[in-house]
Amino acid sequence: MREVLNPLLTGWQAGGIAGLATVVRTFQSAPRPAGASMLVTADGEVVGSVSGGCVESAVYDLATQVIEDGRPVLVRYGISDDDAFSVGLTCGGILDVFVEPVSQVSFPELAAVEQDITGSAPVGVATVIAHPDPSRLGRHLIIRPHGFDGDLGSERANRAIGDDARGLLAAGRNSTLTYGPDGERRGEGMRVFVNSYAPRPRMLVFGAIDFAAALARLASFLGYRVTVCDAREVFATPARFPEADEVIVGWPHRYLAEQVAAGLVDERTVVCVLTHDPKFDVPLLKVALTRGPFAYIGAMGSRRTHEDRLTRLREAGVGEAELARLHSPIGLDLGSRTPEETAVSIAAEIIAEQWGGTGEPLGSLADRIHHDDLDEPTSV
Repeated sequence: MREVLNPLLTGWQAGGIAGLATVVRTFQSAPRPAGASMLVTADGEVVGSVSGGCVESAVYDLATQVIEDGRPVLVRYGISDDDAFSVGLTCGGILDVFVEPVSQVSFPELAAVEQDITGSAPVGVATVIAHPDPSRLGRHLIIRPHGFDGDLGSERANRAIGDDARGLLAAGRNSTLTYGPDGERRGEGMRVFVNSYAPRPRMLVFGAIDFAAALARLASFLGYRVTVCDAREVFATPARFPEADEVIVGWPHRYLAEQVAAGLVDERTVVCVLTHDPKFDVPLLKVALTRGPFAYIGAMGSRRTHEDRLTRLREAGVGEAELARLHSPIGLDLGSRTPEETAVSIAAEIIAEQWGGTGEPLGSLADRIHHDDLDEPTSV
């Protein structure tokens, strides 16, 4: 919903009704992940995508129908020999899509959810997508770290689903959960999709150089909250890094240690060290490698710089297991020359690390394109 939130809220505030289609489960090589959304406004405008184009026309028709009759619907799209190019997925994947009407009546909590999302506060939306009682379809429970609001039809269901969904929110995961009709954990009949909206992951870029400016631009595009840090005040200025969310003047290792101690980094945080100067990067990398829960730690420099850096880090007491977490020289081998090309190389390695990619050309591989695909979705 994040990608369609602004136009969705605009129509909601005006008292209108829209059709919101959300991918709630995927099988095999599906083109969009669970949580991807497409909005059809009351005026027929389309925002977002559930399949990258494969089934959008069919979903548009369903959303228009939902706007008219107010009845939510869950539909599955997969490969079809008869109409693969009209309402099927030519990639061979399978999508479950839930289409619901959104208005002030059906989703009164939307404004509060929007405030949480735009304010980077963790929030999740649990939506009933299947139930023997049609009146429960489309009901929402708003999940926050310390509680929940809304009503899924019974207090038992609220408590069971609220507790489970808080775990998904803490991990920043989307998932479809299965329960009995009244929220029984061992039963079947009720299916609930939990869409988690965690704050943007952070990218900490150390070294106020032209490569950092290019990386900040690309990282912002990829959805990171970007911080650029350098001890040199003359270089670390907001004017030089307009795409960064913040520019910090300070010694890199001290700043990172403060962020770790304050709990302001997590397992999604990315650290990119572009200083390639021992007096900056050795103490900084020691903190990153020994104290942080980071998703990725990379350092720029030549192979000679890399070997010298490893020696200095070992002398500083960093162990081999910790050194194995370091990506250096940073980035994938793309033949990059310019700062912008180098930024793409770094981002490509980060993405590959996140999703288990190989960095090899897709045309040379026989495995699935999407490494996180499962034949069955995860359920709690």
